[in-house]
Amino acid sequence: MANIITEECINCGACEPECPNNAIYEGGVQWAMIDGTDINGMYRLEDGSEVEVHAKQKPVSDEYYYIVPDKCTECVGFHEEPQCAAVCPVDCCVPDPDRTESNEILLSRKERLHV
Repeated sequence: MANIITEECINCGACEPECPNNAIYEGGVQWAMIDGTDINGMYRLEDGSEVEVHAKQKPVSDEYYYIVPDKCTECVGFHEEPQCAAVCPVDCCVPDPDRTESNEILLSRKERLHV
């Protein structure tokens, strides 16, 4: 499952540089699939929609740091544990209960993001 950042976030930013997929953004900042990845062209999101990888997307949160679920691999294939959770001083980087995903799905996402 992808991780989420809860409203307990203190906006310290410790998590952002730790993400190998560049899936973490400051609140209010637009994101794009190309950020921190090796992809180009069009990319199919988990909801089935397709986006141009350079196209800026609406922030998931305007108030605190957030994780783009379509870019989160829980650090599978990079580290033993999610690095955002490992460095978070207030333990607000947690598994998203609405996105249960197997290691196979997470590894497949990693491979798609880092061609």
